[in-house]
Amino acid sequence: MNKRIEVRPGSLYGPDNLPYCVFAPAQGDYRVGARLADSVIDLAVALDDPVFAQPSLNAFMAQGPRRWHAARDRLRTLVDGEIPAEAVHLLAEVTLALPVQIGDYVDFYASIDHATNLGRLFRPDSEPLLPNWRHLPVGYHGRSGTVVVSGTGITRPCGQRRTDSGTPDFGPTRRLDIEAELGFLVGVGSELGTPIGAEEFAEHVFGVALVNDWSARDIQAWEYQPLGPFLGKSFATSLSPWVTPLAALESARIPLPGQTPGPLPYLRETEKWGLDIDLTITWNGQPVSYPPYSRMYWSPAQMLAHLTANGAATRTGDLYASGTISGPARQQRGSFIELSWGGNEPVPVNGQLRTFLEDGDEVVITATAPGPVGMRLGLGEVRGRILPAAQR
Repeated sequence: MNKRIEVRPGSLYGPDNLPYCVFAPAQGDYRVGARLADSVIDLAVALDDPVFAQPSLNAFMAQGPRRWHAARDRLRTLVDGEIPAEAVHLLAEVTLALPVQIGDYVDFYASIDHATNLGRLFRPDSEPLLPNWRHLPVGYHGRSGTVVVSGTGITRPCGQRRTDSGTPDFGPTRRLDIEAELGFLVGVGSELGTPIGAEEFAEHVFGVALVNDWSARDIQAWEYQPLGPFLGKSFATSLSPWVTPLAALESARIPLPGQTPGPLPYLRETEKWGLDIDLTITWNGQPVSYPPYSRMYWSPAQMLAHLTANGAATRTGDLYASGTISGPARQQRGSFIELSWGGNEPVPVNGQLRTFLEDGDEVVITATAPGPVGMRLGLGEVRGRILPAAQR
């Protein structure tokens, strides 16, 4: 028996979107699906392809762009008609999992507005951007083992914090923060010693997913010099269960705002890989910020080119993220350290003035992008609630 999935006008998850996920029905194992409206389509059944009968997207992503496009074309043809009934599950009745088996994780610092804001906060008497910032996409290597799927509770981390005396103590962070980001998932890896050119981006990257890179600002502030982020970042990074393929974002591609000075040759783009994606950050049910990805200074193609410029290998399932997405206006800032200006300008949240996250707080980040013919596409959400610090 076949059935047709109803897609209401204006749906963010119509046949031009079809983001991927890994899901489990009420009775059954985890497998790969795609979203249409409020349903999840079991791709192993609908496309009769065993590569989708696995608990991650990795095997499919490793097959490369030609296979990605062929499967998407088959799926779009299928959803225009009727789908085998046994392949259709209501979204509300399935469990979503981490969509990929994460390889390496790298986080960048690609928003000029975010970098400028933090420079003004931390170095008020100096130039906000450090001398290298306009010459390369600054980043650090994260911890892949603490990348968790949206909805996973985030335990308040403990670490060393500087006291008023200038010496440290140890305890739960008092300045727990978010970073609203866009993540990029590598489908086809590269060999050790072989850089990936900016023009090869779409041959290697499968799709995008929303990221919240949780940050303990007081732990980070004490530890980050001289070698950069460590325990203040590595305790948790939340990833959306929905992976939007690059092919769905064709209408969202835009030129970068402009780079001065022009980048070195290995970072020069031959295609436009800026992305017109609008994010919304909701804190305990109240929208508090609307970061625009269109303002990002460095593109994901440039990030990948720089990540591999020294010959570093990449693998299927590698995740790299944009860093905090912020705009020039206060209501466009993608972290609470910016939104509250270091805790000095509290934010109204449900009638209370707030700065950093308290136990029980929930943050949800959503995003949309332009689709064909004036439509909007949804990129899902990444959600997390703060749990008390573990008892020692």
